[in-house]
Amino acid sequence: MSEATAQKLSELEQALMELAYQGMKTEMELARLSREMREFKNEMKAFKNEMLAFKNEMRTFKDEVRWELKQLNRRIGEVSNKMGTLAEDMVAPNMPRVAKELFGCEKPDFWGVRIKKRKGSENREYDVIVVCGDYVLINETKTKLKTAHVDEMIEMLEEFRTFFPEYKEKKLVGILASLYVDESIVQYASKKGILIMCMGDETMEVVNGKDVKFY
Repeated sequence: MSEATAQKLSELEQALMELAYQGMKTEMELARLSREMREFKNEMKAFKNEMLAFKNEMRTFKDEVRWELKQLNRRIGEVSNKMGTLAEDMVAPNMPRVAKELFGCEKPDFWGVRIKKRKGSENREYDVIVVCGDYVLINETKTKLKTAHVDEMIEMLEEFRTFFPEYKEKKLVGILASLYVDESIVQYASKKGILIMCMGDETMEVVNGKDVKFY
């Protein structure tokens, strides 16, 4: 074997050894990266599980708070009902919000509770009145709401302008309120265009707002 051939074989041998070394080094790097990726995936999986558990805990907490708040509002409503102050304690504070939700009223022009009015020898008392732009919301609150109260509310609306002639150009909205209202009464009130307000999940809410009728 000539010296030149031997030199070339030596160089080739060295090149193959270097290639083998680089291949082994690459495999080791890939193995390390694969191990790190598995560890990262496991960490991410654990993190996702922790986040899911946290979300479930928060959902449970929110449900518990919502339930406790609902129970608290019901107890307040029941006590107010017994004391005859349901209109002042539970209904009146929500009337401006109802006016805003139904008619976009940002701020009432007038908002009063237990409004008394006299016309000749006749007297009338209204639990809550909210005047808001072109609308006048008139509320009557009952301990136990009956179908007859819907008809009475309509009569009240029909004579309202007699006692409040200053509102003759405004649209009248009748709202009956009670803690709990039977669905049959809600349906009857909806046919007559009278709104029903009762206890929702957190506070008093109108349950048939789309059925409003102006008097």
